[in-house]
Amino acid sequence: MACASFAKVGIASSHQRWIGGRQHRQKPLAPPRLAAGLPAARGGRSLQIRAGTYTEELVQTAKTIASPGRGILAIDESNATCGKRLASIGLDNNETSRQAYRQLLLTTPGLGEYISGAILFEETLYQSTTGGKKFVECLREENIVPGIKVDKGLVPLPGSNNESWCQGLDGLASRSAEYYKQGARFAKWRTVVSIPCGPSALAVKEAAWGLARYAAISQDNGLVPIVEPEILLDGDHPIERTLEVAEKVWSEVFFYLAENNVVFEGILLKPSMVTPGAEHKEKASPETIAKYTLTMLRRRVPPAVPGIMFLSGGQSEVEATLNLNAMNQNPNPWHVSFSYARALQNTVLKTWKGQPENVEAAQKALLIRAKANSLAQLGRYSAEGESEEAKKGMFVKGYTY
Repeated sequence: MACASFAKVGIASSHQRWIGGRQHRQKPLAPPRLAAGLPAARGGRSLQIRAGTYTEELVQTAKTIASPGRGILAIDESNATCGKRLASIGLDNNETSRQAYRQLLLTTPGLGEYISGAILFEETLYQSTTGGKKFVECLREENIVPGIKVDKGLVPLPGSNNESWCQGLDGLASRSAEYYKQGARFAKWRTVVSIPCGPSALAVKEAAWGLARYAAISQDNGLVPIVEPEILLDGDHPIERTLEVAEKVWSEVFFYLAENNVVFEGILLKPSMVTPGAEHKEKASPETIAKYTLTMLRRRVPPAVPGIMFLSGGQSEVEATLNLNAMNQNPNPWHVSFSYARALQNTVLKTWKGQPENVEAAQKALLIRAKANSLAQLGRYSAEGESEEAKKGMFVKGYTY
């Protein structure tokens, strides 16, 4: 799909943005007070735009997370999803088991060398180690920024083609304020778009608007929003169709982000890589995936955005790392990195097996995967010596968190 109407998106002297052929006002990057000296609006009236209280902090947080050679560890699975993972190694789904697994991950020595942020589920944000130290403090000691999942999950979207929308805007401002007090400094909101289901114009617009409202509310409460419209791998479509849909989705997302006065320098993106559908007859190489993905990003994402933190979406650990590495063979306008869950944890979980004596080995497995993706962010990764387990795909049709 061509991107004929998507023009340059930048911070002009008039603080205006052009998106989808339409003009929008965008908050300037200014100290957290009334911005002075802005040019007069049309008609000779004075135009005044108030920057958010947290603007400078948001920009700094986003830069910290988007630091060279580092990415995000996503451990924000709901209790139900975490229970499925624990069941795969024979553990019961209870708070003690979940705490033990998350303690293993979050107390890994040296993790901060490769990980800049960790997305937590609400339970984990308030939890402590068995020794009494808050998990948030464990992260801070490793220079890892704590984050929080704030959406309330997917529900059917009435009037659509069997599609979903993401709930959670009700009460989000007060919850975000409490998360900030607890130590969180960024947030995540995941909605999905299904290619086999259309996607319908209604579903795309709902996804984009919901993400934009969430992003604005998050920034207003001091949290850097991760913007994540996941384009699901489900389907047998070719890579060209994924590119077409991705361009449409991200065009809508940035249109509504601008309409909601979201500060682009204070957000992070968590896109899907542009790949063929999981059931497509031909598999794309990392070089092809990098080409199509970077094409989409250059057409749709302004360079003001500091970081692109890809989701793995059911790719194998090695696939996700190879594809990221291919995207970093040449300089990009943004920090191109990772925000992986299964692609960082799969081998870790199977190494641990729920046994205390395996914790050290499991933590070493986590460091191996984190370092591999750190190298991929720098464009220096090689798959030589990777285990067979790391090469196994993890796609699940209709997967939910």
